[in-house]
Amino acid sequence: MKEHNYNWNYLAAISLVSALGGLLFGYDYVVIGGAKPFYEPYFGISGSAFWQGWTMSCALVGCLGGAVLSGWLSDKFGRKRLLILSAAMFIVASLGTGSAGSLTAFIWFRMFGGAAIGLASNLSPMYIAEVTPAKVRGRFVSLNQLTIVIGILAAQLINWRIAKPVPVSSTLSDILNSWNGQTGWRYMFYACAVPASLFFILIWLVPESPRWLAKNDKKRLIAHSILKRIGGSDYADIEMSSINETLESSGKNQDFKELLKPGISGILVIGIVIAVFQQWCGINVIFNYAQEIFANAGYSVSDTLFNIVITGSVNLIFTFVGMFLVDKLGRKGLMLFGSAGLALIFAITGSMYFFHIQGLPLLILVVTAIACYSMTLAPVTWVVLSEIFPNRIRGLAMSVATFALWAACFVLTYTFPLLNQMLKASGTFWIYGLICIFGFWFILKKLPETRGKTLEELEHELIKKQVI
Repeated sequence: MKEHNYNWNYLAAISLVSALGGLLFGYDYVVIGGAKPFYEPYFGISGSAFWQGWTMSCALVGCLGGAVLSGWLSDKFGRKRLLILSAAMFIVASLGTGSAGSLTAFIWFRMFGGAAIGLASNLSPMYIAEVTPAKVRGRFVSLNQLTIVIGILAAQLINWRIAKPVPVSSTLSDILNSWNGQTGWRYMFYACAVPASLFFILIWLVPESPRWLAKNDKKRLIAHSILKRIGGSDYADIEMSSINETLESSGKNQDFKELLKPGISGILVIGIVIAVFQQWCGINVIFNYAQEIFANAGYSVSDTLFNIVITGSVNLIFTFVGMFLVDKLGRKGLMLFGSAGLALIFAITGSMYFFHIQGLPLLILVVTAIACYSMTLAPVTWVVLSEIFPNRIRGLAMSVATFALWAACFVLTYTFPLLNQMLKASGTFWIYGLICIFGFWFILKKLPETRGKTLEELEHELIKKQVI
């Protein structure tokens, strides 16, 4: 394969700007956890399990809506315009949630922010995949997961620094009448407006996706010029020829019926199963219920916020490990390692709960599970989803897969308390371990290796394999 003179600085710049959508996704998704002990007394829902659960998870409903709309809208209006829209929505959601005077307003703005997450979680990795060369695509798309993790850690750090120390003996009334209960939690949400504003300004400066432009005959010259800036004239000619070939052989339709055609439907099933598995592997239970896990280990509210920062730091460190390995070991190998590793960790975790072993050993397992997930299933799932779908329907297919991912997250969040009540913590983690074993089998049998192949090569290979 001919080596091209890639403009690495330009590629890094536009990829990092796009990946800011991931940072906002991570921050907005996690910030509510640190604000939870303070806004609940403010809105008077500390004693209501229903309102506590709905307030925590309502953003996921917005995520589903944003994920559904993102595919059709991005295929119609382009990736860039939708990224601009998501940035504006993050700004509005941040300011609206922080200034909410009623629980109703709080929930509506959380759902609005969730819709922005749904857009960004779909569009940022897809845009990066469409502008980067095949040999480094995994590493570049993983930038999105890196910024998600940075956003998560930023939210955890900001929550920890904003919240003033809470005495162990504090009552709900004490918390309600404190600075934390009246004002502090609002600043936690306001802080998101700063990176959201930066994203809104910078995203105007990046080009539109050349692969989206290539579908419009009047804009193919623009697509060629963007590819030329990325890798030179020869690279642009080769890429445009390959893109045109796939578009001409398969058409330019942007209809959901396209997803049901032979070949396409099989690829879509792979994408949906992988997206659902990333959530149902159970790791987000650890993220969502980290506060309870640390509390059971005897930590106060203030200590818990600091310990959650530690888990976020581990998350960040091992995301770098995943980025380093994704283009060296490949997508399939990392996902198999992650599935097997989590299955083993959850088997041990379930056994520890069964034998009533808590404290430091349980916390070590929590950190180990986060490390395993952060270097495998977390980044690689988004890489694979951004790669496997054909050019002409990538936006639609990504929206379906992203919708499935957020729907799975919603189900996971709601079913954990029910499973925990019926099966106890031990049985619940054993269930997640079994799901990880199924995920290992599915990836081993169904997922092809995508490392080092152009998007057009993957399109030919995957469709041919599914049809046969």
